[in-house]
Amino acid sequence: MTSPLVYQERPAAADAAGLLVLHHGRGADEHDLLGLADVLDPARRLHVVTPGGPLTIPGWPGKHWYTVPRVGFPDPDTFFAAHAKLAGFHDGLWKRTGLTPAQTVFGGFSMGSVMSYALGLDPARPAPAGILAFSGFIPTVDGWTPDVAGRAATGLRAFIAHGRNDQVMDIAFARQARDLLATGGVPVEYHESDAGHHIDPQHVPAAVTWLAQTLP
Repeated sequence: MTSPLVYQERPAAADAAGLLVLHHGRGADEHDLLGLADVLDPARRLHVVTPGGPLTIPGWPGKHWYTVPRVGFPDPDTFFAAHAKLAGFHDGLWKRTGLTPAQTVFGGFSMGSVMSYALGLDPARPAPAGILAFSGFIPTVDGWTPDVAGRAATGLRAFIAHGRNDQVMDIAFARQARDLLATGGVPVEYHESDAGHHIDPQHVPAAVTWLAQTLP
């Protein structure tokens, strides 16, 4: 079952220096990452928005962006449906806030990182300033190809953090994303630790610094 995207937001303390869009993981919702707004942007310089995924799955809690026949390989139909809805949501955000793609970072956890890569690396979409990926992967989907070299030319930056003991999304996915982006010319700040499938608090200070540098 699909539904329009709903969202939560935390405005900046004054005029926003940029836009941070945080996409939640599988089975969570638009409330899940809202608490990260003050953690990642303690000075409240940014307008932070957390959309909810468009898909609910019988027998599963929360919301989803796509179905998972195999980790790393999203179901094409639900992936492209979510991609289209999220693209429209991002376009609406830029229009509503007056902020631009070049003032935007797409971030997320797990499945939300996948959608950040999907929108951030799509050659048919505006290039954001950065991608902040916690415990995710660059998806492999028939009909979708990341434009890494093209994004490098725009000045896109990436931050990747992942746990070596992640039993949901293997650490190999993070290393593959790092290597693909770096080989294509995208500056990547990469962190891994002994964490499982969660955002490791030890990676947060580096993410805060990276975000402030990406949206100065």
